Amino acid sequence: MDDRPSWARRIRAEREARHWSQADAVRALEAHSDQSLPEAVTLLRNWKRWEAGDSRPDDFYAPLIARTFGTVTAAMFPVARDRDLALAAAGMDTLEILTRLRASTVDAATLDGLRITVDQLCSDYPYLAPGQLLTEGRQWLARITTLLDHRLTLDQHREVLALAGWLALLVGCVEYDMGSRRGAEGTRQAALSLGREAGHGEIQAWGHEMRAWMALTQGDYRGVIAASDEGQVVAGHHGVAVQLAAQKAKAWARIGDRRQVEVALDRGRAILEALPYPDNISNHFVVDPAKYDFYAMDAYRILGEDLRAETYAREVIRAGIDHDGQERAPMRIAEARVTLGVVAARAGDLDQALSYGYKALGADRQSLPSLLMVSRELASVVQQRHGDDPDARTYLDQLHQIRATTAVA
Repeated sequence: MDDRPSWARRIRAEREARHWSQADAVRALEAHSDQSLPEAVTLLRNWKRWEAGDSRPDDFYAPLIARTFGTVTAAMFPVARDRDLALAAAGMDTLEILTRLRASTVDAATLDGLRITVDQLCSDYPYLAPGQLLTEGRQWLARITTLLDHRLTLDQHREVLALAGWLALLVGCVEYDMGSRRGAEGTRQAALSLGREAGHGEIQAWGHEMRAWMALTQGDYRGVIAASDEGQVVAGHHGVAVQLAAQKAKAWARIGDRRQVEVALDRGRAILEALPYPDNISNHFVVDPAKYDFYAMDAYRILGEDLRAETYAREVIRAGIDHDGQERAPMRIAEARVTLGVVAARAGDLDQALSYGYKALGADRQSLPSLLMVSRELASVVQQRHGDDPDARTYLDQLHQIRATTAVA
């Protein structure tokens, strides 16, 4: 058992993925610093202690190490949080909120309860069965929009529009997860309209990010870039700007332009590094710093950098599992397993590749368009290198059946 801290294991894994010696890593560290550092022998001694887990890098060296490896500080050195949510602080249950919604006027307590309800629904995205989440999301969206007929102040009117906008984004995501393209696009357009009416740039930016995601899974890579650029105009200093940059990186990787991939990833990294650590990383529309590894994993898998893709995939899986063994990010983990399957297939280990592929397809919570997109990449490698193997044919046939039976409307 390797009992070193996770950050120490990762420092070594990142270095080895680049085929660097420890001296090479120190030289890279010096190159990425905008300040004078101690002499190389001292840095090398510190590096050995960091890799061994004997000493955690301080507030100066932690972001420098992250920058050297092209990631963000909170992804390499996670911030401990006792709880992601504090929903009980609302002091209201669903029945009381619904009772208040029937009143002719809306008070601050009602809006507080609605805010927490919307946040909870957005936080349920990775876990709740999509059919149930879709039903609940639509019900609350209908309830909230009825408030627009109440007597509201200007600020309350904007708040209600924003809450409806967040729920519309959530409903649209779930609709697309379940294969309803037309329904998801209509809901996305509604969210975009609500964001514009509320003067809420972040909601508008997520509307453009949804368009980028949908275009990516449909193979429209230029459409991804266009949607991402539109979103950046209204994103401001919000986490959605990071995700927009990531979608561009994924698109450029599939186009085959490595330079633009690096530019997009570095832009996203710089934005994310400057943001405060979020209060609720479970909310689907909050960019968890650990998600940056997920973005990089996808890009480097497509670029064929297997060691780096594998390193990021294992970090995605590690960060996505809570201390009690529960998967906090099951959809990210599924795609990370596909990535490990691609790496194994390229290395000639068909059994391992298929094991990862089947495990990803068996995930309880899935985004079918995204999962099928990355699974097709695994299928392509399996077909090219192991197409005559009976076990490979069985996997390819099962994947074909899933695609055929998934109604994309």
